[in-house]
Amino acid sequence: MLVQAATALWHAIVRGWPFVVAVTVASLLAVVWWQVSRVRLRRAQAALVAVLKLPLDRIDSLGDADFEVALRDLLIRDGWSAQRVGQAGDQAADVIGRHAQRGRIVLQAKHTTVGGKVDAKVMYQVKGTAGPVHKADVAVVVTNGGFTRDAKAWGERHQVRWVDRERLRQWAEDGVPLHTLLRLPARRARRNAVRRAA
Repeated sequence: MLVQAATALWHAIVRGWPFVVAVTVASLLAVVWWQVSRVRLRRAQAALVAVLKLPLDRIDSLGDADFEVALRDLLIRDGWSAQRVGQAGDQAADVIGRHAQRGRIVLQAKHTTVGGKVDAKVMYQVKGTAGPVHKADVAVVVTNGGFTRDAKAWGERHQVRWVDRERLRQWAEDGVPLHTLLRLPARRARRNAVRRAA
């Protein structure tokens, strides 16, 4: 009986060899295509990083709207889908981004003169609208200047992240992704889905 079963299996394989070969070839082609796609994606991302490095003196020379566009472009470089939403009545959000692993981010841009400082009032505004209005998982205030001690302390206590001149240099000039710079944790997809449904 075992010999008959083995013989029947052998005959089935012999008769179906074109199908087996086709499946094997298709599988190999899929693996090769996937590997090539990954290499291309890495090269494209490296090219973006190489192209999109903004020195601080260039950032300092931007107007407010161009600063917001630059922040949007830096988020896109880092793998976020992002759009500039800043305008009159933006409710403390100039750029909103989404990331598959890190959720939704709101950036409030504060372009200032070198040496200018952002005060705690800005942090209060961002905290008050980021979650309730914009459904953000992460709220960040970004400036090419600095922050007062009270603003930093309040932000740390109330989960409003801040990017001052030194952090902006690391992000824009050195190419450190914002989520790495701010140590943003990866989030579970299910949690984000529940949040969006609410």
